[in-house]
Amino acid sequence: MANIPGNLPGIRQDLVDQWLPNRMGIEITEWQPDRVVGTMPVAGNLQPYGLLHGGANATLAETLGSTAAALNAPDGKVAMGLELSCTHHRAALSGHVTGVATPIHTGRSTSTFEIVITDEAGKRTCTARLTCILRDTPPGS
Repeated sequence: MANIPGNLPGIRQDLVDQWLPNRMGIEITEWQPDRVVGTMPVAGNLQPYGLLHGGANATLAETLGSTAAALNAPDGKVAMGLELSCTHHRAALSGHVTGVATPIHTGRSTSTFEIVITDEAGKRTCTARLTCILRDTPPGS
């Protein structure tokens, strides 16, 4: 089950077991405002040709980038994905992939992160860029 940093505002603990990254085997292994790292198994996240599904890369990238955005959000704000782009460089066929999200811009209303995904040999399989909008924390969160 994926780890979720406990200090993120707006996280509904009653929905954590339904969180998509849990179903995909994503595990966040490191979270700091300037670097969020996570892994995902290739098995179970394939497309019909036996390759890691591009949508799985996108889910890993958005999970890590959104977590980084939340860690960088000003007090009273929550991060929500606004735009995600992914370039798939090479196929991953087995094992795990690792994603690392680093900030490009952290502001008062938006944040943008680069997410680099590599295979177990350290070869880049995907480069993603995520921009999040920062909104007021919902009342009662």
